[in-house]
Amino acid sequence: MAMSRRFFLAAAGVAGAAAGTGLLSACSSNSQSAVGANGAPGQLEVFSWWTDPGEKAALDSLVSVFNQGNPNIKFINRAVVGGGGDAAKAELAKRLAAKNPPDTFQAQAGQMVGDYITAGQIEDVSFLYKQEGWDTQFSQKVLKLIQRGGKYYSVPVDTHHINVLWSNPKVCAAHGVSAKPASMAEFIGNLRKLKKAGDVIPLAVSLDPGQEWQVKHIMETVLVSTLGADDWAALWKKGADWNTPKVTTALNTFAEIMTYAPGTGSTVTGWDQVCGLVGGGKAAYQIMGDWVEANFTVAQKLTPGTDYSWCAVPGTAGTFLFACDCFTLPVGAKDRDATIAWLKTCGSLSGQDSFTTVKGAIPPRATVGADERTLFSPYLQWSLDEWKKDILAGSLTHGVVASGAWNAAVDAAVTAWLSDHNVPKLQQGLVAAAAKFAPLAQV
Repeated sequence: MAMSRRFFLAAAGVAGAAAGTGLLSACSSNSQSAVGANGAPGQLEVFSWWTDPGEKAALDSLVSVFNQGNPNIKFINRAVVGGGGDAAKAELAKRLAAKNPPDTFQAQAGQMVGDYITAGQIEDVSFLYKQEGWDTQFSQKVLKLIQRGGKYYSVPVDTHHINVLWSNPKVCAAHGVSAKPASMAEFIGNLRKLKKAGDVIPLAVSLDPGQEWQVKHIMETVLVSTLGADDWAALWKKGADWNTPKVTTALNTFAEIMTYAPGTGSTVTGWDQVCGLVGGGKAAYQIMGDWVEANFTVAQKLTPGTDYSWCAVPGTAGTFLFACDCFTLPVGAKDRDATIAWLKTCGSLSGQDSFTTVKGAIPPRATVGADERTLFSPYLQWSLDEWKKDILAGSLTHGVVASGAWNAAVDAAVTAWLSDHNVPKLQQGLVAAAAKFAPLAQV
Protein backbone atom coordinates (compact mmCIF):
# COMPACT_ATOMS: atom_id res chain seq x y z
CA MET A 1 0.00 0.00 0.00
CA ALA A 2 1.31 3.46 -0.87
CA MET A 3 2.55 5.59 2.00
CA SER A 4 1.65 9.25 2.40
CA ARG A 5 4.47 11.76 1.99
CA ARG A 6 4.00 13.00 5.54
CA PHE A 7 4.03 9.51 7.07
CA PHE A 8 7.06 8.35 5.08
CA LEU A 9 9.17 11.39 5.90
CA ALA A 10 8.21 11.24 9.55
CA ALA A 11 9.19 7.57 9.68
CA ALA A 12 12.46 8.25 7.92
CA GLY A 13 13.27 11.12 10.26
CA VAL A 14 12.74 9.09 13.41
CA ALA A 15 13.86 5.63 12.51
CA GLY A 16 15.99 5.87 9.38
CA ALA A 17 15.97 3.21 6.73
CA ALA A 18 16.10 -0.52 7.22
CA ALA A 19 19.49 -2.12 6.61
CA GLY A 20 20.04 -3.31 3.07
CA THR A 21 17.34 -1.20 1.42
CA GLY A 22 19.80 1.28 -0.04
CA LEU A 23 18.07 4.23 1.65
CA LEU A 24 19.90 6.72 3.81
CA SER A 25 19.62 6.89 7.54
CA ALA A 26 18.18 10.22 8.58
CA CYS A 27 18.74 9.85 12.30
CA SER A 28 22.02 11.75 12.25
CA SER A 29 20.37 14.80 10.72
CA ASN A 30 17.41 14.73 13.09
CA SER A 31 19.33 14.34 16.33
CA GLN A 32 20.12 17.62 18.07
CA SER A 33 23.41 19.12 16.99
CA ALA A 34 26.08 20.29 19.37
CA VAL A 35 25.13 23.85 18.47
CA GLY A 36 22.32 24.92 20.75
CA ALA A 37 21.90 21.48 22.28
CA ASN A 38 22.60 22.76 25.78
CA GLY A 39 20.53 25.88 25.50
CA ALA A 40 23.15 28.03 23.77
CA PRO A 41 21.45 29.44 20.64
CA GLY A 42 23.20 29.29 17.30
CA GLN A 43 22.47 30.51 13.80
CA LEU A 44 22.95 29.42 10.22
CA GLU A 45 23.20 31.80 7.25
CA VAL A 46 22.24 29.94 4.05
CA PHE A 47 22.92 31.57 0.67
CA SER A 48 20.96 30.49 -2.43
CA TRP A 49 18.97 31.76 -5.42
CA TRP A 50 15.75 29.91 -4.57
CA THR A 51 13.15 32.69 -4.54
CA ASP A 52 10.36 31.51 -6.87
CA PRO A 53 7.31 30.36 -4.81
CA GLY A 54 7.94 26.72 -5.75
CA GLU A 55 11.65 26.94 -4.94
CA LYS A 56 10.92 28.76 -1.68
CA ALA A 57 8.39 26.08 -0.71
CA ALA A 58 11.00 23.38 -1.33
CA LEU A 59 13.60 25.22 0.74
CA ASP A 60 11.05 25.73 3.53
CA SER A 61 10.36 22.00 3.50
CA LEU A 62 14.07 21.25 3.90
CA VAL A 63 14.40 23.84 6.65
CA SER A 64 11.49 22.21 8.48
CA VAL A 65 13.39 18.92 8.59
CA PHE A 66 16.51 20.77 9.76
CA ASN A 67 14.58 22.57 12.50
CA GLN A 68 13.17 19.31 13.87
CA GLY A 69 16.65 18.16 14.81
CA ASN A 70 18.20 21.55 15.49
CA PRO A 71 15.58 23.67 17.29
CA ASN A 72 18.09 26.09 18.78
CA ILE A 73 19.73 27.07 15.50
CA LYS A 74 18.18 30.13 13.86
CA PHE A 75 17.91 29.72 10.08
CA ILE A 76 18.81 32.90 8.18
CA ASN A 77 17.70 32.84 4.54
CA ARG A 78 20.04 34.89 2.33
CA ALA A 79 18.44 33.98 -1.00
CA VAL A 80 19.14 36.50 -3.78
CA VAL A 81 16.59 37.20 -6.53
CA GLY A 82 17.38 37.42 -10.22
CA GLY A 83 18.89 35.96 -13.37
CA GLY A 84 18.56 32.25 -12.73
CA GLY A 85 21.24 32.52 -10.03
CA ASP A 86 23.48 35.04 -11.81
CA ALA A 87 22.76 37.82 -9.31
CA ALA A 88 23.34 35.46 -6.37
CA LYS A 89 26.63 34.19 -7.81
CA ALA A 90 27.85 37.75 -8.31
CA GLU A 91 26.97 38.71 -4.73
CA LEU A 92 28.56 35.53 -3.40
CA ALA A 93 31.78 36.24 -5.32
CA LYS A 94 32.02 39.62 -3.59
CA ARG A 95 31.55 38.07 -0.17
CA LEU A 96 34.07 35.32 -0.77
CA ALA A 97 36.63 37.83 -2.07
CA ALA A 98 36.10 39.90 1.08
CA LYS A 99 36.67 36.80 3.28
CA ASN A 100 33.11 37.17 4.55
CA PRO A 101 31.45 33.91 3.46
CA PRO A 102 27.95 32.83 4.47
CA ASP A 103 27.85 29.72 6.65
CA THR A 104 26.92 27.69 3.56
CA PHE A 105 26.00 28.45 -0.02
CA GLN A 106 24.24 26.76 -2.90
CA ALA A 107 26.50 25.60 -5.71
CA GLN A 108 26.17 23.26 -8.67
CA ALA A 109 28.13 20.03 -8.76
CA GLY A 110 30.85 19.73 -11.37
CA GLN A 111 33.06 22.51 -12.65
CA MET A 112 31.25 25.17 -10.62
CA VAL A 113 32.24 23.45 -7.40
CA GLY A 114 35.67 22.91 -8.95
CA ASP A 115 36.15 26.67 -9.22
CA TYR A 116 35.60 27.06 -5.48
CA ILE A 117 37.98 24.19 -4.75
CA THR A 118 40.70 25.71 -6.93
CA ALA A 119 40.24 29.07 -5.20
CA GLY A 120 40.58 27.41 -1.78
CA GLN A 121 37.18 28.74 -0.72
CA ILE A 122 35.49 25.54 0.48
CA GLU A 123 36.51 22.78 2.88
CA ASP A 124 36.92 19.09 2.24
CA VAL A 125 33.86 17.39 3.79
CA SER A 126 34.97 13.79 3.22
CA PHE A 127 34.61 13.15 6.96
CA LEU A 128 30.84 13.51 6.58
CA TYR A 129 30.76 10.96 3.78
CA LYS A 130 32.50 8.45 6.04
CA GLN A 131 30.27 9.24 9.03
CA GLU A 132 27.00 9.08 7.07
CA GLY A 133 27.89 6.39 4.52
CA TRP A 134 27.17 8.70 1.60
CA ASP A 135 30.10 7.39 -0.43
CA THR A 136 28.13 4.19 -1.02
CA GLN A 137 24.57 5.55 -0.74
CA PHE A 138 24.76 8.43 -3.23
CA SER A 139 24.76 7.78 -6.96
CA GLN A 140 28.30 7.14 -8.15
CA LYS A 141 27.46 9.24 -11.21
CA VAL A 142 26.87 12.25 -8.96
CA LEU A 143 29.82 11.56 -6.66
CA LYS A 144 32.25 11.89 -9.57
CA LEU A 145 31.18 15.52 -9.94
CA ILE A 146 31.98 16.61 -6.40
CA GLN A 147 35.38 14.97 -5.94
CA ARG A 148 38.82 16.42 -6.39
CA GLY A 149 41.77 14.16 -5.70
CA GLY A 150 39.48 11.58 -4.11
CA LYS A 151 38.06 14.10 -1.61
CA TYR A 152 34.48 15.37 -1.40
CA TYR A 153 33.82 19.11 -1.31
CA SER A 154 30.03 19.48 -1.20
CA VAL A 155 26.81 17.65 -0.37
CA PRO A 156 24.27 17.23 -3.24
CA VAL A 157 20.63 17.70 -2.35
CA ASP A 158 18.95 17.03 -5.72
CA THR A 159 19.39 16.03 -9.36
CA HIS A 160 17.68 18.16 -12.01
CA HIS A 161 16.62 17.05 -15.49
CA ILE A 162 17.69 19.77 -17.95
CA ASN A 163 16.55 18.61 -21.41
CA VAL A 164 12.80 18.75 -20.83
CA LEU A 165 10.19 20.13 -23.23
CA TRP A 166 7.16 21.38 -21.31
CA SER A 167 3.87 22.04 -23.05
CA ASN A 168 0.29 23.12 -22.51
CA PRO A 169 -1.64 20.11 -23.85
CA LYS A 170 -4.89 22.08 -24.20
CA VAL A 171 -3.20 24.72 -26.35
CA CYS A 172 -1.50 22.03 -28.43
CA ALA A 173 -4.74 20.09 -28.95
CA ALA A 174 -6.61 23.24 -29.96
CA HIS A 175 -4.02 23.91 -32.67
CA GLY A 176 -3.68 20.33 -33.88
CA VAL A 177 -0.08 19.80 -32.78
CA SER A 178 1.47 17.17 -30.53
CA ALA A 179 2.30 18.09 -26.93
CA LYS A 180 5.14 15.55 -27.16
CA PRO A 181 6.83 15.84 -30.57
CA ALA A 182 9.02 12.83 -31.31
CA SER A 183 11.62 14.52 -33.51
CA MET A 184 13.19 17.92 -34.03
CA ALA A 185 11.61 18.10 -37.49
CA GLU A 186 8.15 17.50 -36.01
CA PHE A 187 8.82 20.07 -33.27
CA ILE A 188 9.84 22.76 -35.75
CA GLY A 189 6.80 21.93 -37.89
CA ASN A 190 4.59 22.39 -34.83
CA LEU A 191 6.23 25.72 -34.03
CA ARG A 192 5.65 26.85 -37.62
CA LYS A 193 1.96 25.91 -37.43
CA LEU A 194 1.50 27.69 -34.10
CA LYS A 195 3.16 30.85 -35.39
CA LYS A 196 0.93 30.85 -38.45
CA ALA A 197 -2.15 30.61 -36.20
CA GLY A 198 -0.96 33.81 -34.55
CA ASP A 199 -2.92 33.60 -31.31
CA VAL A 200 -0.34 31.97 -29.01
CA ILE A 201 3.43 32.12 -28.47
CA PRO A 202 4.93 28.95 -29.99
CA LEU A 203 8.02 28.82 -27.73
CA ALA A 204 8.11 30.73 -24.44
CA VAL A 205 11.52 32.12 -23.45
CA SER A 206 12.89 35.50 -22.44
CA LEU A 207 15.08 37.33 -24.96
CA ASP A 208 16.17 39.88 -22.40
CA PRO A 209 20.00 40.15 -22.52
CA GLY A 210 20.04 39.80 -18.74
CA GLN A 211 18.37 36.40 -19.13
CA GLU A 212 20.78 34.98 -21.70
CA TRP A 213 21.04 31.81 -19.60
CA GLN A 214 17.51 30.83 -20.73
CA VAL A 215 18.62 31.06 -24.36
CA LYS A 216 21.87 29.21 -23.61
CA HIS A 217 19.79 26.49 -21.93
CA ILE A 218 17.86 25.98 -25.18
CA MET A 219 21.07 26.09 -27.22
CA GLU A 220 22.72 23.33 -25.20
CA THR A 221 19.71 21.03 -25.50
CA VAL A 222 19.73 21.49 -29.29
CA LEU A 223 23.46 20.76 -29.37
CA VAL A 224 22.85 17.53 -27.43
CA SER A 225 19.96 16.68 -29.78
CA THR A 226 22.21 17.04 -32.84
CA LEU A 227 25.53 15.75 -31.48
CA GLY A 228 24.50 13.01 -29.06
CA ALA A 229 25.88 12.51 -25.55
CA ASP A 230 29.40 11.42 -26.50
CA ASP A 231 30.14 14.26 -28.93
CA TRP A 232 28.59 16.73 -26.46
CA ALA A 233 30.94 15.51 -23.73
CA ALA A 234 33.91 15.86 -26.09
CA LEU A 235 33.22 19.59 -26.45
CA TRP A 236 34.30 20.12 -22.83
CA LYS A 237 37.58 18.21 -22.90
CA LYS A 238 41.09 19.13 -23.95
CA GLY A 239 41.26 19.21 -27.73
CA ALA A 240 37.58 20.20 -28.04
CA ASP A 241 36.58 21.06 -31.62
CA TRP A 242 33.65 23.49 -31.92
CA ASN A 243 34.29 24.07 -35.63
CA THR A 244 32.64 20.90 -36.96
CA PRO A 245 29.74 20.65 -39.44
CA LYS A 246 27.63 19.01 -36.72
CA VAL A 247 28.05 22.00 -34.42
CA THR A 248 27.16 24.29 -37.33
CA THR A 249 24.01 22.26 -38.00
CA ALA A 250 23.03 22.38 -34.34
CA LEU A 251 23.51 26.15 -34.12
CA ASN A 252 21.47 26.72 -37.27
CA THR A 253 18.69 24.54 -35.82
CA PHE A 254 18.87 26.50 -32.59
CA ALA A 255 18.61 29.79 -34.49
CA GLU A 256 15.58 28.51 -36.42
CA ILE A 257 13.83 27.43 -33.23
CA MET A 258 14.43 30.82 -31.67
CA THR A 259 12.51 32.54 -34.49
CA TYR A 260 9.38 31.19 -32.82
CA ALA A 261 10.10 32.91 -29.49
CA PRO A 262 8.36 36.12 -28.38
CA GLY A 263 9.65 39.36 -29.86
CA THR A 264 12.30 41.41 -28.13
CA GLY A 265 9.61 43.81 -26.94
CA SER A 266 8.19 41.21 -24.54
CA THR A 267 8.09 42.33 -20.90
CA VAL A 268 8.25 38.75 -19.64
CA THR A 269 11.77 38.12 -18.32
CA GLY A 270 12.14 35.68 -15.41
CA TRP A 271 11.90 31.95 -16.06
CA ASP A 272 8.96 31.82 -13.66
CA GLN A 273 7.12 34.45 -15.71
CA VAL A 274 7.85 32.34 -18.79
CA CYS A 275 6.28 29.36 -17.01
CA GLY A 276 3.22 31.53 -16.44
CA LEU A 277 2.81 31.93 -20.20
CA VAL A 278 2.68 28.17 -20.68
CA GLY A 279 0.53 27.46 -17.63
CA GLY A 280 -1.80 30.34 -18.47
CA GLY A 281 -2.45 29.14 -22.02
CA LYS A 282 -0.60 32.02 -23.72
CA ALA A 283 2.22 29.79 -24.99
CA ALA A 284 2.48 26.21 -26.22
CA TYR A 285 6.03 25.11 -25.33
CA GLN A 286 8.93 25.87 -23.01
CA ILE A 287 12.39 24.25 -22.88
CA MET A 288 13.59 24.43 -19.30
CA GLY A 289 14.83 22.30 -16.41
CA ASP A 290 12.41 20.55 -14.13
CA TRP A 291 12.33 23.24 -11.47
CA VAL A 292 9.36 24.45 -13.51
CA GLU A 293 7.46 21.47 -12.08
CA ALA A 294 7.41 23.29 -8.73
CA ASN A 295 6.24 26.49 -10.40
CA PHE A 296 3.42 24.68 -12.17
CA THR A 297 2.24 22.79 -9.09
CA VAL A 298 2.97 25.24 -6.24
CA ALA A 299 2.77 28.72 -7.76
CA GLN A 300 0.18 28.03 -10.48
CA LYS A 301 -1.58 25.08 -8.84
CA LEU A 302 -1.80 23.16 -12.11
CA THR A 303 -2.60 19.48 -12.59
CA PRO A 304 0.08 17.34 -14.26
CA GLY A 305 -1.00 15.66 -17.48
CA THR A 306 -4.03 17.92 -17.77
CA ASP A 307 -2.72 21.47 -17.49
CA TYR A 308 0.87 20.74 -18.48
CA SER A 309 2.81 17.92 -20.10
CA TRP A 310 6.45 16.97 -20.61
CA CYS A 311 8.86 14.90 -22.68
CA ALA A 312 12.55 14.89 -23.55
CA VAL A 313 13.58 17.72 -25.87
CA PRO A 314 13.08 16.24 -29.37
CA GLY A 315 16.13 14.28 -30.46
CA THR A 316 17.44 13.82 -26.90
CA ALA A 317 15.38 10.79 -25.86
CA GLY A 318 17.76 8.35 -24.21
CA THR A 319 20.03 11.12 -22.90
CA PHE A 320 19.54 12.67 -19.46
CA LEU A 321 21.13 16.14 -19.41
CA PHE A 322 21.51 16.89 -15.73
CA ALA A 323 22.72 19.20 -12.97
CA CYS A 324 22.90 18.82 -9.19
CA ASP A 325 22.38 21.50 -6.55
CA CYS A 326 24.63 21.09 -3.55
CA PHE A 327 25.74 22.87 -0.39
CA THR A 328 29.24 23.61 0.84
CA LEU A 329 31.30 24.27 3.96
CA PRO A 330 33.07 27.58 3.20
CA VAL A 331 36.52 28.23 4.57
CA GLY A 332 36.06 30.71 7.42
CA ALA A 333 32.36 29.96 8.02
CA LYS A 334 31.39 31.68 11.27
CA ASP A 335 28.98 28.97 12.40
CA ARG A 336 30.83 25.87 11.28
CA ASP A 337 29.03 23.41 13.58
CA ALA A 338 25.65 24.69 12.39
CA THR A 339 26.80 24.27 8.78
CA ILE A 340 27.78 20.66 9.46
CA ALA A 341 24.33 20.03 10.95
CA TRP A 342 22.78 21.56 7.81
CA LEU A 343 24.89 19.41 5.50
CA LYS A 344 23.81 16.29 7.39
CA THR A 345 20.19 17.26 6.80
CA CYS A 346 20.86 17.91 3.10
CA GLY A 347 22.34 14.43 2.76
CA SER A 348 19.67 12.60 4.74
CA LEU A 349 16.79 10.61 3.28
CA SER A 350 14.18 12.77 5.01
CA GLY A 351 15.89 15.99 3.99
CA GLN A 352 16.32 15.03 0.34
CA ASP A 353 12.83 13.59 -0.07
CA SER A 354 11.22 16.56 1.67
CA PHE A 355 13.09 18.91 -0.65
CA THR A 356 13.00 17.11 -4.00
CA THR A 357 9.32 16.14 -3.93
CA VAL A 358 8.50 19.86 -3.81
CA LYS A 359 11.40 21.20 -5.90
CA GLY A 360 10.65 19.12 -8.98
CA ALA A 361 13.86 17.14 -8.83
CA ILE A 362 14.94 13.60 -7.97
CA PRO A 363 17.25 12.62 -5.08
CA PRO A 364 20.96 12.11 -5.79
CA ARG A 365 20.90 8.69 -4.14
CA ALA A 366 21.73 5.40 -5.83
CA THR A 367 18.30 3.86 -5.18
CA VAL A 368 14.77 4.98 -4.36
CA GLY A 369 12.55 2.38 -2.73
CA ALA A 370 9.09 1.39 -3.97
CA ASP A 371 7.17 3.02 -1.10
CA GLU A 372 9.38 6.09 -1.23
CA ARG A 373 8.73 6.37 -4.97
CA THR A 374 5.03 6.97 -4.33
CA LEU A 375 5.91 10.32 -2.73
CA PHE A 376 6.93 11.68 -6.12
CA SER A 377 4.69 13.27 -8.74
CA PRO A 378 3.93 11.62 -12.10
CA TYR A 379 6.57 13.82 -13.73
CA LEU A 380 9.21 12.91 -11.14
CA GLN A 381 8.46 9.19 -11.44
CA TRP A 382 9.07 9.54 -15.18
CA SER A 383 12.33 11.36 -14.44
CA LEU A 384 13.40 8.63 -11.99
CA ASP A 385 12.88 6.06 -14.75
CA GLU A 386 14.81 8.15 -17.29
CA TRP A 387 17.73 8.64 -14.88
CA LYS A 388 17.99 4.90 -14.39
CA LYS A 389 18.09 3.95 -18.08
CA ASP A 390 19.45 6.96 -19.98
CA ILE A 391 22.98 7.97 -20.95
CA LEU A 392 23.99 10.87 -18.70
CA ALA A 393 25.30 14.21 -19.97
CA GLY A 394 26.36 17.17 -17.83
CA SER A 395 24.82 20.60 -18.29
CA LEU A 396 26.74 23.65 -19.49
CA THR A 397 24.28 26.29 -18.31
CA HIS A 398 24.00 24.78 -14.85
CA GLY A 399 27.61 24.36 -13.88
CA VAL A 400 28.55 20.76 -14.64
CA VAL A 401 30.86 20.70 -17.67
CA ALA A 402 32.52 24.12 -17.89
CA SER A 403 34.30 26.44 -15.47
CA GLY A 404 32.82 29.80 -14.56
CA ALA A 405 35.24 31.57 -16.89
CA TRP A 406 34.36 29.31 -19.82
CA ASN A 407 30.66 29.75 -19.08
CA ALA A 408 31.12 33.52 -19.06
CA ALA A 409 32.75 33.37 -22.50
CA VAL A 410 29.80 31.34 -23.82
CA ASP A 411 27.42 33.87 -22.23
CA ALA A 412 29.17 36.66 -24.11
CA ALA A 413 28.79 34.81 -27.41
CA VAL A 414 25.09 34.12 -26.77
CA THR A 415 24.43 37.72 -25.71
CA ALA A 416 26.07 38.96 -28.91
CA TRP A 417 23.90 36.56 -30.92
CA LEU A 418 20.79 38.02 -29.28
CA SER A 419 21.74 41.34 -30.85
CA ASP A 420 22.78 40.30 -34.35
CA HIS A 421 21.47 36.70 -34.84
CA ASN A 422 24.67 35.92 -36.71
CA VAL A 423 25.19 32.15 -36.45
CA PRO A 424 28.74 32.04 -37.94
CA LYS A 425 29.80 34.72 -35.47
CA LEU A 426 28.19 32.75 -32.63
CA GLN A 427 30.14 29.65 -33.64
CA GLN A 428 33.35 31.66 -33.90
CA GLY A 429 32.77 32.91 -30.36
CA LEU A 430 32.29 29.35 -29.10
CA VAL A 431 35.39 28.18 -30.97
CA ALA A 432 37.44 30.99 -29.41
CA ALA A 433 36.11 30.19 -25.93
CA ALA A 434 37.08 26.54 -26.31
CA ALA A 435 40.55 27.43 -27.60
CA LYS A 436 41.13 29.48 -24.46
CA PHE A 437 39.56 27.28 -21.82
CA ALA A 438 39.55 23.67 -23.10
CA PRO A 439 43.31 23.24 -22.36
CA LEU A 440 42.48 23.97 -18.71
CA ALA A 441 39.52 21.57 -18.55
CA GLN A 442 39.26 19.23 -15.57
CA VAL A 443 36.75 16.85 -17.24
